[in-house]
Formats: sequence, structure tokens, C-alpha cells
Amino acid sequence: METKIATWNVNSIRVRLPHVLKWVAEAKPHILLLQEIKCEDHTFPREAFEDLGYNIALAGQKTYNGVAILSREPLEDILIGLPNNDEDTQARYIEAVCGKFRVASVYVPNGMEVGSDKYAYKLAFFRHLNAHLEQRLKWGESFIVAGDYNVAPYEIDGYNPVAFRQERILCSQKEREALRQILYSGYTDALRALHPLQEHLYTWWDYRAGSWQANQGFRIDHLLLTPQAADLLIQSEVDVLPRSAEKASDHAPVWAVFS
Repeated sequence: METKIATWNVNSIRVRLPHVLKWVAEAKPHILLLQEIKCEDHTFPREAFEDLGYNIALAGQKTYNGVAILSREPLEDILIGLPNNDEDTQARYIEAVCGKFRVASVYVPNGMEVGSDKYAYKLAFFRHLNAHLEQRLKWGESFIVAGDYNVAPYEIDGYNPVAFRQERILCSQKEREALRQILYSGYTDALRALHPLQEHLYTWWDYRAGSWQANQGFRIDHLLLTPQAADLLIQSEVDVLPRSAEKASDHAPVWAVFS
């Protein structure tokens, strides 16, 4: 049986709930990984998704951050937060086994401005994430680590290539190196594996300056796959239609199908 796995930064699940439920009903992902749910566990609209047949694992946080895993398979071996990073109280990582796949939903910090304290926090988060993902490679599992990485790794991943030659957030050298370290360690970028040269393949459009209307986007949401998962990859796409809705999230869902 094929398995469809999707990731979506919903930018507040309670605000976007009608959009998310509509998309889920139409796209029918087996596993949905959410970021920026922006609510505590007890205020997550659990029943709405349970009615659609999903099991739910949450790492919520009031007002900010928050990640979730929704799965039609039972959830096992749930891990909340990155190991050896106990001092970080922000809800940015959750992992679980869903049937034959291990999956993780990750929300990497934005970083705000190159050289700022928040930028340093972003790079530190990447160091912990990279260390954990390198350890997971040794397990030999079909593992999909998906979410909002807040990094556009290559010039083709942004509407303005000139921006990549400047030290600006989302595409500074250190951010791109941190993300590419995961790829160099053995993970595959699902979308680029199947669309290596496709331009205008964006997942996020700023709310400001008419970015959506002008298609001035960046590809910052990724599904990264261990070799075992990459061997099963059939298809991967960005579904841009939800971004066009009224009061939409500024991100579009990204999905992949595995044999």
C-alpha cells in the first residue's frame, strides 16, 4: 500500500482549522506533520481530527511554536524535544513511529536577523538537530524528518537569486551550511530529488508586499529522508491552492508518496 505523508506550517491551527480540515478531507494524507500550531495540548482541536480517523501526538506551546503528528496508524515510541537539549523549552520537535515509518515534525527557529541572539539560537538548534539525525541514520529505518526548516538551501529555492549572495535570513551561508550538513550526512530532499531543476517551487510567501500575488516565495519547508525512505519515494509536490484561500497560512502543504 502507498503511504502519503504531508507537512504543513499552519500558522495557528485554531485560526486555520477550516482550511486544514478541508485540505485533509481532499488530500487524504496518511500522516500529517504540523508546525506552528500555536496552542497548548489541551486546546488543540483534537476531536475534529479524531473524527477523520487520526491518532494525535502533540508538543504544544501557548501562543508560539508547537508541533504535531497526525497518523491513521497508531503512534508509538513518541519523542518530544531533541535529546541532549533539555534546556530548550520551545516546542519545536516531535517524533514517532507510525506503521512502517518513523516520522518527525520539526520547526526550526526563524532566526530573525543574521548576527542576532535569535540567529545564534537557530544555529544552535541545528547543531542539536544534526547530531540527533546522524544518530538516527544508524538505526537503518525509513525515517522522514519534515517541517519548516526556515532555510532555502539553493539559489533556485528563492524568487530573487541576488538575495542568496547577501547575508540575509533564510539564505545566509551558515544557515544553508547547517541544512546541507543533514543532506551530506545521508538524507535526501524529497522535493528536489524528483524536481531537481524546477523553478518557482516555493512553499512560503510573506504576507507583506503582495508576495503571494507576485509569486515571490521561498522553498523553506522540506521532507528529508533516510536512504531507506528515499528508496520508497514515488512522488512529491507542493500544493499551492491552500495558500490562495482567505486568511490562509503563509505556508503551503508539501507532501510525498511512498511505496
